[in-house]
Amino acid sequence: MPKETFSFKAIAVGAYGPSLLYGVATGAILPVIALTARDLGADLATAALIITLTGIGSLVTNVPATLVATRFGDRKTLIGAALWGAAAMFLALLAPNLAVFGAAIFMVGMSDAVFGLARQNYLTEAVPILFRARALSTLGGMTRIGVFLGPFAAALAMSVLGLDGAYWVGGVAAIGAAILSFAVPVPGASKRGVSRGPGPATGIGSLPSAPTVRSTIRSHSRIFLTVGIGVLLIAAVRATRQAVLPLWAQSIGLDAATTALIYGLSGAIDMLVFYPAGRVMDLKGRRWVAVPCLLIMGTALTVLPFTSSVTGLLLAALLIGFGNGIGSGIVMTLGADFSPSPGRPQFLGVWRLLSDIGTMSGPGLLAVMTAAVSLSVGIWAAAFLGFLGAFVLWFWIPRAAPPAAEASRVR
Repeated sequence: MPKETFSFKAIAVGAYGPSLLYGVATGAILPVIALTARDLGADLATAALIITLTGIGSLVTNVPATLVATRFGDRKTLIGAALWGAAAMFLALLAPNLAVFGAAIFMVGMSDAVFGLARQNYLTEAVPILFRARALSTLGGMTRIGVFLGPFAAALAMSVLGLDGAYWVGGVAAIGAAILSFAVPVPGASKRGVSRGPGPATGIGSLPSAPTVRSTIRSHSRIFLTVGIGVLLIAAVRATRQAVLPLWAQSIGLDAATTALIYGLSGAIDMLVFYPAGRVMDLKGRRWVAVPCLLIMGTALTVLPFTSSVTGLLLAALLIGFGNGIGSGIVMTLGADFSPSPGRPQFLGVWRLLSDIGTMSGPGLLAVMTAAVSLSVGIWAAAFLGFLGAFVLWFWIPRAAPPAAEASRVR
């Protein structure tokens, strides 16, 4: 789409409305999953395992999600994923036992994977490269705003309905996301022609075979093993930061209310800087955000174990929030930059798989190092991952600004 005819307003409802509501849906239920599991008879270890089922569901669904997106297109995939998520939340609401509840939480993770792939693929194709980082950073920001608002909406509903209120908020918000997804335009047949299926095997005028996940991994292995490793490290540090703040707050004797306030302020800073970061990426290049994002979070995690007061922890938490916030959309933007066409859904599915591996492995490393040595060493291990990721991305992300940005400077 040419620059002079492109308008964010034209795609805003379809691009960002579903993501905002889906963020509200997931944010509403995340704080109460462990509590519901406990009510159904789970011990502490089992309740913790139930929480991880969202990540496991997403992890194992990333690659199959490419088949859904390729077969049905972005709009139908978004609608179906949101409805699947709504069904999962209502199943969790009605779950008679722990096994059914665990299956419902796993389904939420499946929905996350499919919904996330479809919305990223849609924006990558709908937005010109000149605006790509801003579009994807805004997408990440809308999701974070939704996740931030979700617990407040759930708290209001729970004041009347108890724990069930959180799942009602989640289910209704997911249905709303499905309804708004009808605003996503259907691309022309030419865009999906190749990916709907392979052409004849022989004969004049036969169509090339549709890319597969296996062929995509083989042909883009160098990208997955370089920039992809950096993306894995970003995800690992981000996931770890969510655990270390409450853990360290508890270790220095802060009460739950103070911890929640510090965590919330860190999240607020996170949400305020996504659009300026996207603009920097569009005009200066992806390295200008990817590297500082990890350096800032790595530095904040390094100093965190030296804090022993509310003020010190708050400053470290705000720095972590700022570092994470400027990286809003960076994983999606890098995936969009390197993804081929045809074959974009397959590439992005593998890309999201790498990110989910990082999301699962970061807290795992923290747990292992904390158990083996101490919480401080576990936090420093996460900081090291941040510095390592910054080096990997500094080395492998192209140094030049995106071609579209270069072109805009000479006009």
